Amino acid sequence: MSGDLLARQPVTSLKGVGAALASTLLRLDIRSVQDLVFHLPRQYEDRSRITPIGALRTGLSAQVEAEVQLADIVMGRRRSLVVRVQDGSGQLTLRFYHFNMAQKEKFVRGARLRIFGEARIGAAGIEMYHPEYQAVSADMPPPSDTLTPIYPVTEGLTQLRLRPLVAQALTRITAHNLPDWLPAGEARGWSLADALRYVHAPPRDADRVALVAGRHPAQQRLAFEELVAHQLSLLKRRAEIRAQQAVALPPAGALHQRFLQALPFPLTGAQTRVLAEIATDLRSPQPMLRLVQGDVGAGKTIVAALAACHALEAGSQVALMAPTEILAEQHALNFTRWFEPMGIRVALLLGRLGVKARREINTAMADGSAGILIGTHALFQDDVQFKHLALVIIDEQHRFGVHQRLALKQKGEHGDIAPHQLIMTATPIPRTLAMSAYGDLDTSVIDELPPGRTPIQTLVLPGERRADIVERIRAQCLAGKQAYWVCTLIEESDQLQAQAAEATFAELQVALPELRIGLVHGRLKSAEKIAVMQAFKNGELQLLVATTVIEVGVDVPRATLMVIENPERLGLAQLHQLRGRVGRGAEQSFCVLLYQAPLGQLGRERLSIMRETTDGFRIAEKDLELRGPGEVLGTRQTGEMAFRLADLLRDAPLLPAVQDAARKLLAERPADAQALLERWVAGREHYARV
Repeated sequence: MSGDLLARQPVTSLKGVGAALASTLLRLDIRSVQDLVFHLPRQYEDRSRITPIGALRTGLSAQVEAEVQLADIVMGRRRSLVVRVQDGSGQLTLRFYHFNMAQKEKFVRGARLRIFGEARIGAAGIEMYHPEYQAVSADMPPPSDTLTPIYPVTEGLTQLRLRPLVAQALTRITAHNLPDWLPAGEARGWSLADALRYVHAPPRDADRVALVAGRHPAQQRLAFEELVAHQLSLLKRRAEIRAQQAVALPPAGALHQRFLQALPFPLTGAQTRVLAEIATDLRSPQPMLRLVQGDVGAGKTIVAALAACHALEAGSQVALMAPTEILAEQHALNFTRWFEPMGIRVALLLGRLGVKARREINTAMADGSAGILIGTHALFQDDVQFKHLALVIIDEQHRFGVHQRLALKQKGEHGDIAPHQLIMTATPIPRTLAMSAYGDLDTSVIDELPPGRTPIQTLVLPGERRADIVERIRAQCLAGKQAYWVCTLIEESDQLQAQAAEATFAELQVALPELRIGLVHGRLKSAEKIAVMQAFKNGELQLLVATTVIEVGVDVPRATLMVIENPERLGLAQLHQLRGRVGRGAEQSFCVLLYQAPLGQLGRERLSIMRETTDGFRIAEKDLELRGPGEVLGTRQTGEMAFRLADLLRDAPLLPAVQDAARKLLAERPADAQALLERWVAGREHYARV
């Protein structure tokens, strides 16, 4: 068996792995012995020594050996199984809230246990809650002389069950069955086998600080290989896109010129530059795949509309997908205002439409009488068919799952012909992250705001100043301006968010009886939300109380004041997006961050950077530093970026060498490149076709 590649050895070839356990392991994408040795620890515990109970320190995890004195079920606020043990140096209580009677019967008086857990102060003195434990037997090995790995697990698979399987898999490694595919000189001083053995079982005198940080040379060797594999997936995706064909669209013509002439302002230099890059892509017989980044208010929607002119002049259709019905409705209002005077029908498809209205829109798209279709996830349902879809525009794309974007792209595919794709985001993406998350995309940046915009002034105030802020709102609104009051909650529950917003709405109605106040939150029906937003935009409402549903796409130039309550609960990117709802005209605008004391370190850092800058890219870099790539991009976007060991922020210095190694491997040894890709990205290859 040792001569076979580990990638071809099923997990069922390991001792003790039957069909049921193999099915559980499959939930972790573990199919082969190779998958098991690349299932890497996420942290470590020191179980290399036995600690006397008398030497336990609260807040720290430790391993003890002790004798059971008693086991009893205690009926308190929560029913619990309490087991008291001693070792001669002191007594310790083990407490279990989830247990069964069979478990209780195993705690026989006099039985010796080896126990691992975190020591805490409880009702009975020093306690451990739900510790790991096993009976001490005559043939039990002494404590390990290595650190104990903690692995990602799933329901039905414990650490105690998984560790021996990984250890068994590691014994299978030979010089022949686990090839090292990195280009010569990139192994960073470690063979693949040695790096894996070290990372799974570091010696107890290992540099714990380096291991916890992921900076040990053995971990860096594996992180480098994982990043190369990820880069290969991007290069492969790029090659697949280039292998497809697209309809080459004509250069800007009469429609484009009429659109520009109707605008009440000239384009910025940045918009003009990005449009030239898009036009070059669209003239190509290969599909465009371009990401347009632009800070809040930079004019991405105008760029998208002018890009649409190319497809419309060729007699083709355009689809624009937005993440929320509010944003889709706003895009539809703008596109209708721009295009219908030029004889182009714009259709809006939302989930709440009735059967008859939906059927009419589907007919108009299928026969080509509608040129532009705007909507949310409703766009990629099976009954939506296009006569000739040439351009797909996706707004705030990180809010969509990869399967959703793939489904929309497939609407425009006919044989080898694929639609052009224009992807827009108002969430600036740090260069470090863009290199790895979007290495397959051409990227354009609209780095210039339209003229006449006055920078937003940001104030950070404690909750005790709430009454002063209410008076400021009264003065602003009575002077003909408008304001937002944004309510936030830690809980993701729409119901709790709505309750908080409703309470604030009622309070402000009492405090400001002379103002016309509206309320919008996630529990309202879509039609109600859109009606309230439109009333605010039309100036019928002076103050809008809202949850974070207004984060994207709401454009009300007369709104010059925003209050964000409990801003310490939000990430920087979300705060920046919310703040961008004001400052959309020439008037001086203000954003008040009304925090609750005391602030934690993270909250202080976030609010400080918001006060210091309105530069979206600087904010994005800080957000990446504070929260990590999964949070910055959105978890849906990072399905293919769920790295086992690599960290884009920590390992950013490796990226140039990673890109060189990936290109070299793909050019010189494509079969090895494919094998390396399968080793690290197996089971996630469907992402490569989005």
